[in-house]
Amino acid sequence: MTRLINMGTLGVAAIACFASAPAFAAGTTAGTSITNTATVDFQVGGVSQTQQSASDIFVVDRKINLLVEEVGTVTTEVVPGQANAVTTFQLTNSSNEGLDFLLAATQISGGTAAHGGTDSFNAANIRIYRDNPTTGTVGSWDAGDALVTYIDELAADTTARIFVLADIPGGLANGSVAGVQLRATAREGGTAGSQGAVITQTAGANTAGKDTVFADGIGVNDGSRDGAHSAADDYTVKTATLTVTKTSRVIWDPFNTTTNPKLIPGAVVEYCIAIANSGGADATTVAITDSVPGQLTYLGSGNPNSLPNGPIALGGSVTAGVCNADGAAGGSYAAPVVSGTLPTVAAGATRTLVFRATVN
Repeated sequence: MTRLINMGTLGVAAIACFASAPAFAAGTTAGTSITNTATVDFQVGGVSQTQQSASDIFVVDRKINLLVEEVGTVTTEVVPGQANAVTTFQLTNSSNEGLDFLLAATQISGGTAAHGGTDSFNAANIRIYRDNPTTGTVGSWDAGDALVTYIDELAADTTARIFVLADIPGGLANGSVAGVQLRATAREGGTAGSQGAVITQTAGANTAGKDTVFADGIGVNDGSRDGAHSAADDYTVKTATLTVTKTSRVIWDPFNTTTNPKLIPGAVVEYCIAIANSGGADATTVAITDSVPGQLTYLGSGNPNSLPNGPIALGGSVTAGVCNADGAAGGSYAAPVVSGTLPTVAAGATRTLVFRATVN
């Protein structure tokens, strides 16, 4: 019984060692010579004779395989006028040899972008950076990353993080989309600091030397088994879309007071400037100015017909198209200009500036 238990333990240990052996997707390195020798022992008349042997040698051919992938599964949200908008990709060298890779970043023209939007604009100043894992933030673009046109000496079974940067034009509408694609093409490796030569696939029968076979799949803008691969991302504009509405209403006159008042001299007029944000992003630091006409006199504090929270109310709400006098005191008046700043008008919200004046 003891012997059976020991054998079982040994078997588990052996399996564990086997399972922990690393797996290499690229396989045996291209150019490796593999020798296999067969031996023959024999006798003549019962006497052993000289052993005979024969060997076979072949060279492992080169398999070119690569994969370009978008990092993340969502669009890159940007705002109009943004500089250095970043899309992120990863290049994997699945070949059985270290290689260089020529890089090309392009934009689509119309059609459906990677995340379902319709391409409607082109970003500017497209350029490519390689992540430097020893500086700054690994996996995120920063000043330590190198501006590149190719990836130099990428070893087999290793990856490179690549950033495609662009500047976003101003004046774009919310939801505008720009499709971006990154393509990598395998080039010869071996000499650090310079881009290798174009690689061609070996035609015809297998040769005695190191042949080349393209094994890559189809990408977004390249074909199958062409020594290249590509992937796509996109920029989607998320911005505030503001609509300004200016209204007035008479709230008091010297004869009718608040019952059906009329716009006669001495009447009090309430002005409302409503800012509605129908966009996909908050608008911040929304500065409002309004010049009081010369036929009116700005109504300051201390008057019975002043707003309840002060002469200027900021950040109030609107109900059924009518401004409410529920904003907080704020803003300023420097004749003849009323001004105030709304810290934020959230996406989908409407906020107001309200003040009052009398008719001269």
